[in-house]
Amino acid sequence: MRTGAWNARRSLQELLSRAVETVTPAAQLVVRQNGVAQMEGAYGWLDPETRQRPTQGDTLFDMASVSKLFTVTAFMTLVEQGQVSLDQPVRTVLPDFDGLRPIQPYENPLKPGAMVDVPGEAALADAGSVTFRELLTHTSGLPAWRPLWRQADADAARRMALETFFSYPTGSRIIYSDIGLILLGMSIETLTGQRLDSAIRDRVTLPLGLEHTGFRPLPAAAQEPPGTPGVPNIAPTEFCAWRGRRIVGEVHDENAWRLGGIAGHAGIFSTAADIAVFGQCFLDGGAPLLSKATVAEMTRIQAEAGSPHERVRRGLGFALWSADPEASSNPFSQRAYGHTGFTGTCLWIDPERALVVAFLTNEVYHGREGRGIGALRVAVHRSIVAEAALPDAATSSTGAQLP
Repeated sequence: MRTGAWNARRSLQELLSRAVETVTPAAQLVVRQNGVAQMEGAYGWLDPETRQRPTQGDTLFDMASVSKLFTVTAFMTLVEQGQVSLDQPVRTVLPDFDGLRPIQPYENPLKPGAMVDVPGEAALADAGSVTFRELLTHTSGLPAWRPLWRQADADAARRMALETFFSYPTGSRIIYSDIGLILLGMSIETLTGQRLDSAIRDRVTLPLGLEHTGFRPLPAAAQEPPGTPGVPNIAPTEFCAWRGRRIVGEVHDENAWRLGGIAGHAGIFSTAADIAVFGQCFLDGGAPLLSKATVAEMTRIQAEAGSPHERVRRGLGFALWSADPEASSNPFSQRAYGHTGFTGTCLWIDPERALVVAFLTNEVYHGREGRGIGALRVAVHRSIVAEAALPDAATSSTGAQLP
């Protein structure tokens, strides 16, 4: 681990060294405070069985849902340019997303064959009334997930997303939806005339100089492994039973895979160093991508629901600080915002401490049962907050729980 002005906490180093033995095979951590990289570390191995190929600072990780932040950022550049507005109906860009649709249970992504029950508050929802703001705040009424990967090809998967049923009345609750971000990515393609990976490159990664960040499109024959399945410097993820292989260098998310590896909800690969630069952009007010006013709009409370101790609070694309002590945001101040990814990644930004934390793992390598990534994130973030304490107090006045 490299350190800047901080004294590197031995406890944090020990925590991460233990984690790669028991929780995740590989990890990267970059912590920036006041615009300076205070900690940079790479831990574990890309081949944990033989303990060969140690993780490097430029090892790529599958960002999973952290990809959503790149999609949302690209969309917000279009909002600033006047090509679209937040409260504009999605159907004005995607005409097929229209009409009355049934409200019904949806497939449980974590329990094959099971369905997620939905409240019987109404029989129908109007797709034509859903706005982009509602996609970005996960209040659209769309189901959290649909098995797009079962479709024959990418076009059929897109059609399934466009024609999906709803699972609750629009605006009645917050249900985190991959489908909504898939539609947002499709909207960016329509508005720009570019494929999503090109639009995000031109609008986000290229202006920030993120040389290690981008999608890894699948070959034309999506049923075949990528052309470079043995890429040595990409953290492997789960063994996929239906693909019949350990996933290395192709997107872990099944629906993003069916969409060719390029989707609004998942598919970006990156490094902790690049992700920290991306986070720093927001902490610095958005330049060179967005205005301060846009960043303020993205990071204010747009929607909230739930009990006081487990309250879900959403900005535009961003998850906001949670009072739940098991939430990865909880150790930070109440002004914190960020996102997590299913593979084991996360980015958190704490304006009160001028802090950016990019913590990437491939914890899903061990499968989807009995996962330890939640507790590991909280432990790592608490250790960082203890080192990056507020300058005028040993305990945060904003409610962040310090160790």
